[in-house]
Order: sequence, then structure tokens, then C-alpha cells
Amino acid sequence: MKAHVAFTPAEAVAAPLGIVVDVMRATSTIAQALASGYRRVLCCAEIDDALALRAELGDSAITGGERDARRVPDFDAGASPREFLEPRAETLILSTTNGTRAIVTAQAICGEVTLGSLLNLEAVAEAARERGEDVVVVCAGFKSSFAIDDAYCAGRIVSVLGGERTDAAVAAEVIAGAFPQAIDGINARTYGPPGLEDDIAWCSQESVLDTVPRLTGMVGPAAEITT
Repeated sequence: MKAHVAFTPAEAVAAPLGIVVDVMRATSTIAQALASGYRRVLCCAEIDDALALRAELGDSAITGGERDARRVPDFDAGASPREFLEPRAETLILSTTNGTRAIVTAQAICGEVTLGSLLNLEAVAEAARERGEDVVVVCAGFKSSFAIDDAYCAGRIVSVLGGERTDAAVAAEVIAGAFPQAIDGINARTYGPPGLEDDIAWCSQESVLDTVPRLTGMVGPAAEITT
């Protein structure tokens, strides 16, 4: 098994397994929502697509998401994992600045796609080890650019995976090693608006969820994520 890290979705390469990481906050939020009892999460790159799905699904779904870390007007919730500790519907329709777009990108080039975060670090790594095939960890980044928090999380996943590593995977592991405490690795990034401190602390928890979110297909323009 060889592990590679793509620091932005544009750098992603085809692999049997892709692990998408948007540690602040999309992949953390999706893992938390599924662990809390949502049956599925529909990931939309565009706000209009999310609102159209909400209108189609009615009371069986809610919308959640953000743009530049601020809740989208007309959505039912934001993108904080702490907002999804109890299910409010069967389906969460999620649209975020970076993470949901990275998921849709990975779907096009990887045989299977799972979602990684610190919350499900051990679970997602174990699932990859069980497959025993090459892995690309796809960092969502920030607006098509490198984001050190995702690189940190990717390095942590690579460290747990073991196996052969590409140079990019080694680089991610070096970044992870520079921050002995997870919260410092996430805080290394400069975030835009204030008020994310509680989410940073939440997303810094390690291996507290056994959930491994998996992309199971497309529902119109949305990537469907279940466990």
C-alpha cells in the first residue's frame, strides 16, 4: 500500500481509495452528523443546488453550510459539528466553501471515497489498511490553495496508515510532527472571522468516533455520504 497526499483538490491523482480531509469543518461535521443519527449527508458544491434539494425533499431534510465560515442565509443550520449532535431530519444537505467541492472532485477520480478527520482518525485509517490498496489523501485546502490544518490532519492519517509514502505524504507527516498537540496543528492556520474557537477545540478531538463516512453515489448534483 502506498499513501500519497494532495494538498489541494487540483493536485489529486487517481487511486483506488481517496480520503478527503476538510478538518475545519466539513469532514468533521459529516462524521459527527452520521455518528449522531443522520441517515445520510448530501454534499453540494453550490448553494442553489442545496436549496433545490431541500425544496424537493421537504421535511425529511435540513440544509447546513457556510461560505467563508459564515452560515449561509436561508439555510437551516451552519457548518459546525456541534450543531449536529442530535438528528433534526433524516438527511443533512451540506454545502461549504471547500470541503464539499473536494468530495465531488475525489468522486470523479477515485474508486472509493471516504472522509477523514481527527474525530475518526483511527477508524478511517483502519478502513484503509483493511483494503490494502493505494490511497490518496485529498486536502480540501482553502479556495484552491494550501491550508496547513488539512495538511496536518493528512499527515496524521498517513502516520497511522503506515506503508510506503510518496514525497508529498512524507511532507505531510513532517508537518504533523511539528505540532505535538492536535489543537496547535489546527490553530496553525489563520482563520478569517472570529468565533471558531469552540469548533477548533471540538475538531481537535482524536479518534472519538468510529464512523467512516463513505461516498455511495450521486443524487443529482450532490454526493451522497453514508456509513
